[in-house]
Amino acid sequence: MDDNDYLKLFVEETSFYNRVVLRPFLSENVLAAIPHFLQGWLRNLIGGSLVYFISGLLWCFYIYYLKRHVYFPRERIPSRRAILMQIGVAMKAMPLYSALPTISEYMIEHGWTKCFPCIANVGYLPYLLYLTIYLIIVEFGIYWMHRGLHDIKPLYKYLHATHHIYNKQDTLSPFAGLAFNPIDGILQAVPHVVALFLVHTHLRTHIALLFIECIWTTNIHDCIDGKVWPVMGAAYHSIHHTTYRHNYGHYTIWMDWMFGTLQKPKSTCDEDGGEKVIKKM
Repeated sequence: MDDNDYLKLFVEETSFYNRVVLRPFLSENVLAAIPHFLQGWLRNLIGGSLVYFISGLLWCFYIYYLKRHVYFPRERIPSRRAILMQIGVAMKAMPLYSALPTISEYMIEHGWTKCFPCIANVGYLPYLLYLTIYLIIVEFGIYWMHRGLHDIKPLYKYLHATHHIYNKQDTLSPFAGLAFNPIDGILQAVPHVVALFLVHTHLRTHIALLFIECIWTTNIHDCIDGKVWPVMGAAYHSIHHTTYRHNYGHYTIWMDWMFGTLQKPKSTCDEDGGEKVIKKM
């Protein structure tokens, strides 16, 4: 298989995703008239918005209504107004958020990265090794990007402060997960794209991990601690939203542990003096 045929496999796969997402909204003729790059952006915009709303709504319904007596028996929950404000910020940013995976796909389709189209191209054991390295690069990159957005004062003032107005249990909600200045949100996802140039990466896995970001940020902004080591759960991230100087990490606590910024959650006490830790079911 020559290089052109190999690159066509990437285009065929992204074209398939475009048809799956866009055909319910656009006729075949209209879709054919839209350039491939723009199709990818529209697909990522629709897909990202759906993931954001579906995961946020389901999780809010579960923790604030079905299980409020378990997770927030005495505490206040975010107001409808606060949640709508978070949704507004996220949706204003979503068109720009969607540009990042679209650009990464463009680079992949033109052979600029180390992506491969099928796991069979490398084998399952190398795939798992590459995936591990990819995730380490992402952990490292997001940690330092996030920390830089705090440490570099103009970046914090003009970009990251938008997200940090949500700093209490009654303002943090699953919908706060994507409520960023759009440039801020893109910068924190850039390590996913940088990794494409450093390690062999499976295309479908790369796309899936970008969308998993939406679900993960929903999870860590709900103020409910899962207590699964070494996961950077919501209790750790809630500390970040109150101290501003700890727990910059992404999926795990390892980078904060390595670079001295880890602060562990403290257990609270119930009325009988015993330890009380809110855990995810």
